[in-house]
Amino acid sequence: MSVPRPPSIRVAGLPMYLIENRREEAGVGARDTIGGHPILPASESWPTCQCGERMVLFFQVDIPPNIPEFGGDHLLVFQCPSDNDAVGVEGIREQLPERYWDVPPVWNDPGAFWRILLHQDGTEPADDVEPHLRPYRLSLRPSTEEVTVWQSDHDPVKRQVGRSEFKIGGVPSWAQDPESYRCACDAEMVYLCQIPIDMGFEKHAHQPEQPDTSSSDHYGLFLGNEVYILACPAHCHPAAAWPVTQN
Repeated sequence: MSVPRPPSIRVAGLPMYLIENRREEAGVGARDTIGGHPILPASESWPTCQCGERMVLFFQVDIPPNIPEFGGDHLLVFQCPSDNDAVGVEGIREQLPERYWDVPPVWNDPGAFWRILLHQDGTEPADDVEPHLRPYRLSLRPSTEEVTVWQSDHDPVKRQVGRSEFKIGGVPSWAQDPESYRCACDAEMVYLCQIPIDMGFEKHAHQPEQPDTSSSDHYGLFLGNEVYILACPAHCHPAAAWPVTQN
């Protein structure tokens, strides 16, 4: 006797953009880049790790206008070149504490070794270029994401299955159980971006190897885990974003 499948609903047409490396050098003024010249919020300088080192600009992109909550924002993702770790939340938390972007509540207490920024300031690119990574242009290829949502009386939580890609928008392809948080300002954090597992960012040949990475010629984010960026839809602070890491 076959077991009946739970009710499902097909959801189509969710806006999503695949982020692709064009393998073209990114010059001054390029806004969608690996490395390159960061376009920082007016209130923020180039981020520095709690260890004292200046962080690496891994990538930055303009968020397309049809992405809910964040359309028109500029996203930048930084991480320390020396501190490389996953992000494990200390205990079970629903709401992130005040200034979690400066003092993250993580179990291994490494301090703030990353910084994720979102803004719409009309600022010019920084004079300095990211020295660790080769500067490449990125392109955002428009797509849509079809997902199946299952729901039943025994499982009231909706299950959404997206694609594991380097992408903006759509829905996350959770490697483990879905995670959700509320910002310190009380807004529910919203999924924005996914970086797939073991994605490498090509470094300059003269730069040192990154600690705890699987490649001698690439840097990785958060130990190469699958990374899901959640951000505050209220935009309470340019750094009000949280990386979820899973494998």
